[in-house]
Amino acid sequence: MALSSLFRSSSQPKQASGSDGILSMPSARAILLSSVGCMLVLSLLMVASASIPFALSRGMTELHFFKNQLLYMMIGLTVATVSYYSVSLRTLYKTETQFILLGITGMLLVATLFSTPINGSKRWLNLGVFNFQVAELAKLVMIVFVSDFVVRRSFEVRNGLDGFLRIMLVVALITMLLLSQPDFGSFVVILGTIFAIFYIAGAPYKHFLALGAAAIGGAVLMVTTAQYRLVRVMSFMDPFDDVQDTDYQLARSLIAFGRGQFTGVGYGESVQKLSHLPEAHTDFLLALQGKSALLGLPMVLVLEALIIGSAMRISYNALKRRQMRMSYTAFGIGVVFIAQTIINAAMNMGAIPTKGLTMPFFSYGGSSMLISLVMVALLLKIYKESPEIEKSQCRYY
Repeated sequence: MALSSLFRSSSQPKQASGSDGILSMPSARAILLSSVGCMLVLSLLMVASASIPFALSRGMTELHFFKNQLLYMMIGLTVATVSYYSVSLRTLYKTETQFILLGITGMLLVATLFSTPINGSKRWLNLGVFNFQVAELAKLVMIVFVSDFVVRRSFEVRNGLDGFLRIMLVVALITMLLLSQPDFGSFVVILGTIFAIFYIAGAPYKHFLALGAAAIGGAVLMVTTAQYRLVRVMSFMDPFDDVQDTDYQLARSLIAFGRGQFTGVGYGESVQKLSHLPEAHTDFLLALQGKSALLGLPMVLVLEALIIGSAMRISYNALKRRQMRMSYTAFGIGVVFIAQTIINAAMNMGAIPTKGLTMPFFSYGGSSMLISLVMVALLLKIYKESPEIEKSQCRYY
């Protein structure tokens, strides 16, 4: 069943109203911007607190990582602003996305073959200011590419395997590059987002069953054939059986949550950041937030939920205007935020094996911050141009 039929309450499409629901179009932008702004401030506060011992232990200034995070935000906001004002949606969708996809594939290949390993992975290109993780850009490119593809090839997507197989060929190439870096987490997010867009575009259920079974089989094979993945799974099964070695990171994260309890220990008072939880300012920053602040974990998750809800509302209103490319794009961005929020939170709480995925707008890191802010700019662009396109009666989108 296509997304259009899920939200259709009559045989005729409804006109998008500007005042339907708490996340209606006039308020969606305000909620999106205010939630992202709060997340950025919260990120700076927590990175500043969590990274000081780590920075001092490596001979850096106390606020080294805080200044870096602030720089990443400034770069991200600048790129997002330029993108918002200089790139139209018509240009975005009418650009040959195949060439963009080819460029991303080439960047992944260069990163895999020639980049300097960081923590055992070759995922980053050195841009001077910071190391850029190409997989983050691949997420955005795949959203736009697949959103355009399922509209152009809608008959194939809904009535046969051709549409699925075409996309799976692209996914297979990107998958090989991501897994060779290795970056299993980004692969899961990209594949899940593609599946979600295909599902709402009306792809038959049987395709998902077959591909889902293949994906599960492939995941089991990858875990059992890679020692470090197997170790992570075993640590997840019992996070306290080897707390001085393989289980150290996860065990310390769980201890941080436990010590914080309901009220938290207060900002800057967490002892886990004193090198007890290594590199706590990165993927495990949420654990320190849960320990330090009153209802710290719900605070972050509520803000993420507001961002995701705004994306979905923008998608829904574009759908009601029959602007399918724009609707699928906003939906895909929301799915990426959902996936990374759930995976990062679950990883911090020991609900799934550890993965190198950031909490959007919160965790330390330049690549994730940059692309997340560009995604927000794209959501705002869809929000702005959707009513204008409806008035012009253009059916391309």
